[in-house]
Amino acid sequence: MKKKATLLVLFSFIATLFLGITPTSFADDEDTFRVGMEAAYAPFNWTQTTDAHGAVPKSGEKNTYVGGYDVEIAKRIADGLGKKLEVVAIQWDGLVPALNSNKIDAIVAGMSPTEERRKEISFTDPYYESHLVVVVQKDGKYADAQSLTDLEGAKVTAQLNTFHYSVIDQIPGVEKQQAQQNFSAMRVALSSGVIDGYVSERPEGVTAANVNKNFKMLEFSEEQGFQTNPEDVQVAVGMRKNDEMIAKVNEVLATISQDERNKIMDDAVANQPSASDEEELGLVQVFKNIITQYGGLFLRGAGVTVFIAIFSTIAGTLIGLLVGVFRTLPESDNPVARFCQKIINWILTIYIEVFRGTPMMVQAMVIFYGLALAFQIDLNRTIAALLIVSINTGAYMSEIVRGGIFAVDKGQFEAAQAIGMTHRQTMTKVVLPQVIRNILPAIGNETVINIKDTAVLSVISVGDLFYQGSAAAGTNLLFFQTFTIIGAIYLVLTITATRLLRLMEKRMDGPSAYVRLEETEESKQ
Repeated sequence: MKKKATLLVLFSFIATLFLGITPTSFADDEDTFRVGMEAAYAPFNWTQTTDAHGAVPKSGEKNTYVGGYDVEIAKRIADGLGKKLEVVAIQWDGLVPALNSNKIDAIVAGMSPTEERRKEISFTDPYYESHLVVVVQKDGKYADAQSLTDLEGAKVTAQLNTFHYSVIDQIPGVEKQQAQQNFSAMRVALSSGVIDGYVSERPEGVTAANVNKNFKMLEFSEEQGFQTNPEDVQVAVGMRKNDEMIAKVNEVLATISQDERNKIMDDAVANQPSASDEEELGLVQVFKNIITQYGGLFLRGAGVTVFIAIFSTIAGTLIGLLVGVFRTLPESDNPVARFCQKIINWILTIYIEVFRGTPMMVQAMVIFYGLALAFQIDLNRTIAALLIVSINTGAYMSEIVRGGIFAVDKGQFEAAQAIGMTHRQTMTKVVLPQVIRNILPAIGNETVINIKDTAVLSVISVGDLFYQGSAAAGTNLLFFQTFTIIGAIYLVLTITATRLLRLMEKRMDGPSAYVRLEETEESKQ
């Protein structure tokens, strides 16, 4: 037990020191006000690498900060409540589940208090009010549109699970496109011409047009624009149903004048990190600037990715070996033991089918948020990622191991039995050494897959390489350049992992040719 405890401490120390993973507090800490936001929706919130302009540390990550209008409002609320502010970066779809599962105390993320959302959570009084705009290409077909009618035939989208998507139907003859996961995806789609425009709020539209010179924000008059309810264009703090703090938060918001709110937004628009003009800098300089600004963030993300992939592959292989060996055990002669064996086999079959038959993204949502909702288990995001990927890998590896065992010639089993070896001795001394060598290419394949599949863990906001790249691209709007760098890092990681595993295979195989003893004796003569 003492040895295991020491290993656990060492494991935590390595994760903290090299990967930027820091312990996170529980949402019910009375001295902390935990706020959830995307940290990729400028000017409301964004990610940066310094604490400039009042940015606050991002929870669970070292040397990473979150700034923006929402952060400034959250700071004032926390001060009014007499608590310490903690900002937790969460994907948009995960904000409400995180709130209801007590992982955060409030949502301050530019969220509108729509009637549909009020069924799930409560809202404070609004802290900002804007109006809807459409972002299009500056030199595109719809750049001169003066009303919604002028957008007829345009391919338009909006963010998933927002009221922005529903108002698209007000555009006559519109080609409504599939809703996008976030604004980063919509900006990429617009830049590439996949869509003609997307619906947004004015602050985001101003940001998009200022940062990307190829974008233009379309503002319409009240008669020519979208018809909305007041609550649709308001932004409020989301809180749990019947939360006693709602009244206190409203009192704090009431102390922030409209002039102060306007100044906070103006400062946020002016202070947000922005991309430099590509036409002036050139492509190489743009790549250099991205690496200079976000290189440390990408390296930490790569470290988390490698850590999760290697740990999960090893753990998943061990799970696969245990499950695979158990499922190949001969049927017991004892009726009770045989019954128990069938029950366990049935459970293991369900485990394998469930985790092989469902997407890892769904598994992440169910395990991370489901455990908190059902059992009040608040898992650290990285620990949850290790658990999810390890169990998923184990389900695949168990079948690979089982196939490897069946591939061993039956004569070897019979020979082992003939010399009096038990089934356990046969497996450990004869079969498994061959199985491990035979499945080594499959283990390497799983390692490469796990390096890439950590990207789906962004749904629970694990700070892996893809998540850090998304945060950077959501701030600088240089999607092609940013994700080209991210893709190159992934390629280096997978190629390196493949080469190391090939070397391991060669070491296990030994020399490619052996010299017989007789030949050695003949050469001496």
